[in-house]
Amino acid sequence: MDLTAPIETVKGIGPKTATILNKAGLLTLRDLLYHLPREYENFHNATAISTLKPGKVTIKATVSDLKTRRMRRNLHLTEATLRDDTGALRAIWFNQPYRAKQFSDQKEYYFSGNLTFSYGRYQLSNPSAILATELDQRPSEAAIQPIYPSRGTVKSNDFKKYLKTLHNQVALVPDMIPNYAGRADALLDVHFPETLDRARSGRDYLAVEELFCLQLAARLNREANQKLTTSPITPNLASLKDFIAKLPFQLTNAQRRATWEIIQDMQSTTPMNRLLQGDVGAGKTMVAALSSFVAIQSGFQVAIMAPTEVLATQHADSLAKLFKNQIKLALLTGSTKHKPELKKHIANGTVDLVIGTHALLTDDTVFHNLGLAIIDEQHRFGVAQRQKLLAKAHTMPHLLSMTATPIPRSLQLTIFGDLAISILDELPKGRQPITTQLVSPNSTAQMWQAASQELKKGHQIFYICKKIEDSDKSELSSVKREYQHIAKLFADYKVALLHGKMKSQEKDAIMADFSAGLIDILVSTTVVEVGVDVPNATVIVIADADQYGLSQLHQLRGRVGRGKDSAYCYLINSNSDPPTRRLREIERSTDGFYLAEVDLKLRGPGEIYGSLQHGALDLRIASITDTKLVHRASRLVDDFLEKSYNIDNYPELHSAIRKYQRLTTLN
Repeated sequence: MDLTAPIETVKGIGPKTATILNKAGLLTLRDLLYHLPREYENFHNATAISTLKPGKVTIKATVSDLKTRRMRRNLHLTEATLRDDTGALRAIWFNQPYRAKQFSDQKEYYFSGNLTFSYGRYQLSNPSAILATELDQRPSEAAIQPIYPSRGTVKSNDFKKYLKTLHNQVALVPDMIPNYAGRADALLDVHFPETLDRARSGRDYLAVEELFCLQLAARLNREANQKLTTSPITPNLASLKDFIAKLPFQLTNAQRRATWEIIQDMQSTTPMNRLLQGDVGAGKTMVAALSSFVAIQSGFQVAIMAPTEVLATQHADSLAKLFKNQIKLALLTGSTKHKPELKKHIANGTVDLVIGTHALLTDDTVFHNLGLAIIDEQHRFGVAQRQKLLAKAHTMPHLLSMTATPIPRSLQLTIFGDLAISILDELPKGRQPITTQLVSPNSTAQMWQAASQELKKGHQIFYICKKIEDSDKSELSSVKREYQHIAKLFADYKVALLHGKMKSQEKDAIMADFSAGLIDILVSTTVVEVGVDVPNATVIVIADADQYGLSQLHQLRGRVGRGKDSAYCYLINSNSDPPTRRLREIERSTDGFYLAEVDLKLRGPGEIYGSLQHGALDLRIASITDTKLVHRASRLVDDFLEKSYNIDNYPELHSAIRKYQRLTTLN
């Protein structure tokens, strides 16, 4: 079976369907085989309607009174009455109008779904169905039915049909990993399970396969980085101690520890490849400043690259105050004036520290002796951009990446095995607490009253929305609608709108005005999630807070509490339902590392790692929290490396790990 064959070679997939699947990332037969069921319907052991209890149930029944009606916002509700010898039950399907043509009142079907009590009666919600004769004739094959995630207009039943045509070929799929047999059986068990245990076992096999690729890539990255050489940076410890002693504040123990780890790395002839992670406000910029000071004192230039002009300017202003006139500092952004003259100074070495945006990457930006590259909010830059910055040095520079997203230890060990990590897990003295409060959408008056008191004190407010535009398909608050509402509510104050579809210059101008105190309330999408430092902002309101992950809520909350005054975070639910565990956790804790661990358990690694690497992890099967599978994959990686297998002899494996040759790789 040629797993690289295009998906349109599957019987039933024509050009139109292939286009839809291609847009969803399903290009080949391998992609189709690894499009796994999200769950299974178990049609074994049907229960009589009269004995049903709320929860997951299976019944065998006939269908009558089938009808579909259009509801508001172009949604459809399909209803039917299901009957067996013991009673009748209402079934409903939301936005599945095709169900109205699926059933015949002359036949019996098996239905599997959730039985709930609503509006004074029991009902079966969105049940799956299979013709009774089909199951009764082939019980071992049909009793466990996979449910696949839809892709565009391609639904679960379509995927079942396509995969059924490949059944015989799947048995011929070769193993991908040496000494890890059973791939074909695993795929058969996942797509055509005879029991739920077989389905789980098959999925575990494929999860280990996925984790193997991830961990092997990390190990190969690390080996490649260790073969590189660079110029060591020898610290002047006396000068550094004198500089620290004159600081107007005291470093935290975590800052001291991280700085020492970086100094030790930079003394090596192997390029440093270190990730500095710290909770919001933990003082990463100060560690970057001390690292820069050491490199500059040793005769090297330093480049700090930030994702936005506002953030680069903030860094330049704060570091200029910190260093005073001890080093020569320059800011290089798209709006910097006299660029040719500045770039001459960078090229001849009269500038020690260059802080900039993507403007650092232009071909005419040349460094005299770049020894340390620092990338702030490193997830905002692509591989090519980072490599272009590193290429500015005559020899490979030391690299320090920084992120404000706390990473759980299980992710550190599994995903970031190819780089060193320094953690800032303490907040500097003087940081004010942030009081977090959950708010029902029907009870916002008290919140706005408290927020208006902050405005009267001269403080500022962030108001965060999930969406930009209103939509018929969603009731979530849009930033444009909320902007209009808040502008009327606070007519005596300056209210501004910010969202991702604005031009970069316009966004930077608005943020600059907000930072300067010219805007009282900023109504924005999550474009302000990281990096923005406005000490005068003491209130952040997050609408539809239940739609965010914990890590993102924590990042957004960190936009306030950065000054000398107490700060407040209000989380508005999208409905009047009881708050989720996620919201309860963030209400009671401000510890980003604790919240990251909770988020990992609740949502998996996508939320955390996705915010770090723009989804490069893309684990479709495995869970980082399953330590048994992680360890099983680790042992396979050890075996692969110990036996010195040549990965070039395994083209599919080589292709599979390529996506994990991530931003952490230096070369």
